[in-house]
Amino acid sequence: MKRSTINQIIHEGDAFIRSFGYVLPPFAYLSPDEMRARRGEISGIVEAGLGWDVTDYGQGRFDDLGLFLFTVRNGRAEDLSRGRGMLYAEKAMISRRDQLSPMHRHVVKAEDIINRGGGSLVLELFMSDESGAVDETAEVRVPTDGVWRTLPAGGRLKLEPGESVTLLPGVWHAFWAEDADVFIGEVSTVNDDRTDNVFREPIGRFAEIEEDEAPLHLLVSDYDRLLG
Repeated sequence: MKRSTINQIIHEGDAFIRSFGYVLPPFAYLSPDEMRARRGEISGIVEAGLGWDVTDYGQGRFDDLGLFLFTVRNGRAEDLSRGRGMLYAEKAMISRRDQLSPMHRHVVKAEDIINRGGGSLVLELFMSDESGAVDETAEVRVPTDGVWRTLPAGGRLKLEPGESVTLLPGVWHAFWAEDADVFIGEVSTVNDDRTDNVFREPIGRFAEIEEDEAPLHLLVSDYDRLLG
């Protein structure tokens, strides 16, 4: 993806989120120079992977295959393994109309996916077989706002604004917005996007960036290279 495209997506995404009365935390608006100057002070942001995340999954087709994310808070894997401490994470996301977030599952993370506003959010769901691969035959049973729903393998669950679904580790899911762009909330256990995403197809988690202009804000995937 071109950096100029990412900058525009960040600008539009921030405005879309604000239209629902949700305001991102102050660190969202730090410039790259401010982050470098305050590197020691913001170590908690960098180490937890908080901030902007725009991905086309390395495929170069963001409008068709992509997702906008902002990680607002994130706990520590060490706390999760001990069973106490900051065990949770939160993201704000945007799925554009007919934009696919591809089929994947998590090994550790359990998550609530919440339609916070906009169009309908559609999820295609499968269970895992004994090897962890997609089970093409098993029914899928998931809780939606405290009510259990059962779908056939590959069934599509539609969430209207205000509705949510809980996805436990091993539940394969792909999703997209229908009718209009959707503002999505994600509340989960500790999030590790580098190691805890298993995709059905051999694709990447982060975008490959062409630096055609300076970044408006750094992406989480920029931190190692540009902040150290």
